[in-house]
Amino acid sequence: RTVTGVQTCALPILMARIAVFGTLDSKGVEHLFVAEQIRLLGHQPVLIDAGTLSEPTVIPDISREAALAAAGLDLSAVLSQRDRGACVSAMAAAAGVFLPILCEQHNLVAVISLGGSSGTAIASAGMRALPIGFPRLIVSTMAGGNIAHYVGTQDITMMPAVVDVSGLNRISRVVLSRAAGAICGMVSVKPCSGVDRPVIVASMFGNTTGCINAAVPLLEQAGYEVLVFHANGTGGRTMESLIESGLVSGVLDITTTELADELVGGVLSAGPDRGRAAARCGVPTIVTPGCLDMVNFGPPETIPQRYSGRNFYVHNPQVTLMRTTAEECRQLGLMLAERINASTGPITVLLPLRGISVISAAGGPFHDAEADATLFNALTNSLRPGVRVRDVDSGINSPEFAGACVEELLKNLRLVGAGRS
Repeated sequence: RTVTGVQTCALPILMARIAVFGTLDSKGVEHLFVAEQIRLLGHQPVLIDAGTLSEPTVIPDISREAALAAAGLDLSAVLSQRDRGACVSAMAAAAGVFLPILCEQHNLVAVISLGGSSGTAIASAGMRALPIGFPRLIVSTMAGGNIAHYVGTQDITMMPAVVDVSGLNRISRVVLSRAAGAICGMVSVKPCSGVDRPVIVASMFGNTTGCINAAVPLLEQAGYEVLVFHANGTGGRTMESLIESGLVSGVLDITTTELADELVGGVLSAGPDRGRAAARCGVPTIVTPGCLDMVNFGPPETIPQRYSGRNFYVHNPQVTLMRTTAEECRQLGLMLAERINASTGPITVLLPLRGISVISAAGGPFHDAEADATLFNALTNSLRPGVRVRDVDSGINSPEFAGACVEELLKNLRLVGAGRS
């Protein structure tokens, strides 16, 4: 059957080998319970120990010594750390090396783990090293809070433990049984992605949605698949990692707003490397200063006192936007130019002269012609020779601007194609 033109498959994978990975010294009984549930559901669990405190309380299929040895590591190097926290950190670093190796050597097709903060740190470090699409589930006491540092840019599923992972009781048995069923369900479906086409990645925000919505059909008509990433910090980091992987043919970086959060101290920074992957990899790119008029904060009461008196806009109950000043815009222009100048592939800058977001257009709450002019001037005056700049006399969400971005990106893609032919 098809859903929006994409074939879906539900083909059972019989007797899949599923890693049950965790600290078997402190959570051995709980991991063994999950392994037994997986076996009852028709799959083969493989217990892998990553404990650092004492001997495992259950017999693992793969010991911590064997796990470390698979990656050429030594257990004594991990356990020789000064204290428990250092041991956990060392094991977490090692897990990112040995877990992918074990999955390949032992034909493991999924991983499940249970834990508190330390167990989750170890398990998630190993899981982040596995490829997107690999089934991964952590039952964690940390799942109710901010899990960004555990999940990173990967599709790891986090399930709240509800009670501590400490023994079996009327609640933990239910939660752990459901978790076993969830990981078995993941491996029981073979996803089908349809016809593969060259990939374009694009960055979007609520204030640039119109531009992306207009650009995507045009790129699809040209034979590309477009992956859109929300410019919320995690989205930007994920987009950068995908570009680095070599799977991306072109970049439509409409929404560079994460740089504003990095500069000013907002809550949606993607880190200092945002905007550098395409430059390093030589991927054809379009860059616009989309949403550099705004810095993101949480509810109004969470905004630092030092920003009192600034121009704010309540985007929704959880997000408050702050207008960037002319001086901040000058610095953002320099930051953007520095990344663009490092590009080893064809790159074009497009400037929407009538607004870099929905709310910065004339009459909008963030309209500031002086700040926008400062941004544009700092950017264009700092670009190296050879970087093409195109002014478009419309707002960023107009069909005209979206069409211009697509036109320029297709030109850059053809330049690379001509160079390879």
